[in-house]
Amino acid sequence: MITADTEKRRRWMAVLARAAADEIAGLLATLPPLPAHERLRAPETGLVMVRGRAGGDGAPFNLGEMTVTRCAVRLGDAVGHGYVAGRDKRQAELAALLDAALQDPARRDALMEGVIAPLATRQQAARDAEARKAAATRVDFFAMQTTR
Repeated sequence: MITADTEKRRRWMAVLARAAADEIAGLLATLPPLPAHERLRAPETGLVMVRGRAGGDGAPFNLGEMTVTRCAVRLGDAVGHGYVAGRDKRQAELAALLDAALQDPARRDALMEGVIAPLATRQQAARDAEARKAAATRVDFFAMQTTR
């Protein structure tokens, strides 16, 4: 069963996984510093198998391997996890640190407003720009069909 808190965490983790370490650090620098954290699992890089499904709902198959970096930290009573594509250990640790900090209701609103919301806005703007660029090259085959 997915709770509202789980869905919120899923959203902020998706934003952090797509953000560059420099973007995260730059936004964090504008906020009061977070307390020191304890590394439970230092950032480490490995491979995961990416699986696909034929047609989206067919039999699963192994598509290939992907490089992933993970990290786990403790901040007070909260444990934060960071999993990011690629080899950026700093990004994984920052994602884990923010995951732990965002679990604290006293810090959540400031971090959502100061870090997560700006990152999400930038990421949406980049997706929109890419969609506009792709739409400019779209070919409407229906129009060609009606000229027969």
